[in-house]
Amino acid sequence: MKLAERAQNISPSPTLSIDAQAKKMTAGGVKVINFGAGEPDFDTPENIKQAAVKAIADGMTKYTPVAGIESLRQAIVKKLAKDNGLQYELGQIVVSAGAKHSLYNVFQVLCQEGDEVILPAPYWVTYLEQIKLTGAKPVIVPTTVENGFKMTPAQLQNAITPNSRLFVLNSPSNPTGVVYTKAELEALGEILEKNNIAIISDEIYEKLIYNGDRHISIASLSPGLKDLTVIINGVSKSYAMTGWRIGYAAAPLPVAKAMADLQSHSTSNPTSIAQAASLEALTGTQESVQQMVAEFVKRRDYMVERLTAIPGVQCNLPGGAFYVFPDVKALIGKSYAGETINNVTDLARVLLEIEHVAIVPGVAFGDDNCFRLSYATSMDNIREGLDLIEKVLKALQ
Repeated sequence: MKLAERAQNISPSPTLSIDAQAKKMTAGGVKVINFGAGEPDFDTPENIKQAAVKAIADGMTKYTPVAGIESLRQAIVKKLAKDNGLQYELGQIVVSAGAKHSLYNVFQVLCQEGDEVILPAPYWVTYLEQIKLTGAKPVIVPTTVENGFKMTPAQLQNAITPNSRLFVLNSPSNPTGVVYTKAELEALGEILEKNNIAIISDEIYEKLIYNGDRHISIASLSPGLKDLTVIINGVSKSYAMTGWRIGYAAAPLPVAKAMADLQSHSTSNPTSIAQAASLEALTGTQESVQQMVAEFVKRRDYMVERLTAIPGVQCNLPGGAFYVFPDVKALIGKSYAGETINNVTDLARVLLEIEHVAIVPGVAFGDDNCFRLSYATSMDNIREGLDLIEKVLKALQ
């Protein structure tokens, strides 16, 4: 049986592959310190779980409207108004089976062969694959640790061609933790609005921001930018609900309708019970989010302090999310235990196979000078894992 060309061109997720390999080793009795996971290590808050239990008891186990139950979409409308200063109608909100599903829907309805999508690197691995699935061309614009992993207005302007259709913005960012300021977003937004380029603004890490910074949605900067922007968000990261699979999009009405129509022929509605839990997440107490942020700050600060003390490592202090993205290009070409480190992928293999520490090589995100560490794990794991990483990096010759 011959696979379609689009299927043959899909690359497996390196982040999930690393996580799976680490878990396989653990199941075989090997203790692995796993920095690969992109999910909070906290449990889903009790009030959210109980909302799901009640939904089951109340018989909320049938189909719902494709775009989500009205009460959840109303809660999202209120959340966007309160947190982001954005006014949307109910029909502009589409709830899907996770933010990844929301992204898939919007790429599918906005992109086609011949279009170009401007994608700053480092980027989350799935953006690239979803763009490729539409037949559009990803235009990758590299950023560096030296410029804070932020795209400049000049870089954006230089990337624009007559075929430019979309710009992908992720702030706070996976994998770098970068948070764009209002002034930086205004500078990019002016260029995008002038060139009438649509924006996918992935704001899934919106509530995980540190240093007293505040999340700014690019859609809130002007009516013109709002009309060009599709906001992607969800409950996975902020409420430790990765397995519940609820994400949502806020979009101009024709885009939202097309996304819902596409979803009606793929998955239908997202899970009814998870929608009830998500309603509680958005409308109930936010204390768990504050507790999670406070703990992430401690872990982040410790991790960056340890990494920056290692010779040859550059590591910026991330403003959000729960990742650090250290640059180790100064160490490439050296060797450890007889193994030559030709690139960061080699380093990741050595760390996993010899020292049993799982990291995600930066090539997965479009930058092979770096690797990603998640601090969504315990301080004990962070200390032990960093001891082993430091041991390897300092022993490179």
